[in-house]
Amino acid sequence: MIIICKPEATDAQIAHIEEAIRNWGLKPHTSRGVQRTIIGIIGPEDQARERPLEAFPGVESVTPVLKPYKLASYEFTHKRTVIDVSGVKIGDANKVILMSGPCSVESREQILDIAKIVKKAGASILRGGAFKPRTSPYTFQGLGKEGLKLLAEARKATGLPVITELMDTKDTEMVEEYTDIIQIGARNMQNFSLLKEVGRCKKPAMLKRGMAATLKDVLMSAEYILNEGNMNVMLCERGIRTFETYTRNTLDLSAVPALKKESHLPVIVDPTHGAGHRDLIPTMALAAVAAGADGVMMEVHNNPEAALSDGEQSMLPDDFESLVGQMRAVAAAIGKAI
Repeated sequence: MIIICKPEATDAQIAHIEEAIRNWGLKPHTSRGVQRTIIGIIGPEDQARERPLEAFPGVESVTPVLKPYKLASYEFTHKRTVIDVSGVKIGDANKVILMSGPCSVESREQILDIAKIVKKAGASILRGGAFKPRTSPYTFQGLGKEGLKLLAEARKATGLPVITELMDTKDTEMVEEYTDIIQIGARNMQNFSLLKEVGRCKKPAMLKRGMAATLKDVLMSAEYILNEGNMNVMLCERGIRTFETYTRNTLDLSAVPALKKESHLPVIVDPTHGAGHRDLIPTMALAAVAAGADGVMMEVHNNPEAALSDGEQSMLPDDFESLVGQMRAVAAAIGKAI
């Protein structure tokens, strides 16, 4: 249920509505816009519907939200969420943000070198894994805390905000200390304990679509984070598991306009994991921009042959720089910039 307040509604009237909602055992979530304040009611829809909401001073109208994802739905805000990460605005209608870097942080020299490369090419955010969820327990699992420290050092050297993956609730405080955006990987999309923990964090979160998740599944998982109070959430399409074996996953670019229709949250595309082959990534990255993605995440490595993870799908620096130029042309064609 959404309450739209009158433009002249006072702070006292809004506070009175919020207090009444809490007294009913429901949860108010207030969004203050330039002209109007919107109050979302979180809880059983039937219980809210029984209340005389339109009788409260300052209320203009009351609209039910029929979708199960209340806070993630576009109806909740009727405007796009823009997440400001150290001056980088993700979700800005006029911008496409590039998140780039290695799959894994391997050494100080490696992450500093790649950070400088991707910044020079046009990336706004540095990606890199300190904890790596791998299919095999015998492969490289990441440097852990040391990797987080190296990412922080690369941020200091380049000015690029950092995104890295959180895998375990016990590491939440440590990861939040060193990163600017907390990534929830595809394998943890429905790890609800982890989602709740991230919902209580003060850092923005990027939620990756699970390998067999529907769009509704993604939005319901985002709801777990939003419901805990963290409204700075972005969604990431990174490919889903289908019967096709030629590519690592099947990149579902229709998810971009669909999610933007259903939700106010920014949508990122990861063509690296979607395609899984270096030669397919450029085409998918260009298509992601054309589809309206708010950002594109790609893996870049200065020596893929020696990479400890995902070397076969990591772009070479020169190829990445060339691709960014092409992406700028596509972005410009739809009225955006990189």
